Amino acid sequence: MCENQPKTLIKVELSSLKHADNDPMHLLPCEIQYDGHAAVDKYFTPTIQQGASAKEVSFRGRSLKGKEIMVPVGYVGLVLEEKYRPCSDEESRSVCVKSTFSSFTQWNLETPPSADDCAMMSFMWPKISEAIHRPVDEE
Repeated sequence: MCENQPKTLIKVELSSLKHADNDPMHLLPCEIQYDGHAAVDKYFTPTIQQGASAKEVSFRGRSLKGKEIMVPVGYVGLVLEEKYRPCSDEESRSVCVKSTFSSFTQWNLETPPSADDCAMMSFMWPKISEAIHRPVDEE
């Protein structure tokens, strides 16, 4: 964050958690130049086959290899949606929980996901964090 920018408080409305769906999640190897709601379930309904080393699917004529990634124990994945507030001069934002997930399928082009992929490495953080914050035994 730049020094000149005002700090923004983002509030998660936890009451929305009890109404959240538990939807299947997919992490696709693409970038879309769009910011807004997308009817993904209308356009991405994969027929997944189990290959020798990974899940396999075709998307727009490209072969994708996938693997189901579990969210670390004690954590839950959240899909957040910002509430639209017209003409708000406040320096705070509010988001609600749209859906939750305990796993997702990560898709790569041509090669199955591995421990070197960013998403897989990011889930190592809870174990690393626990290790570096653990009290040191002095002997």
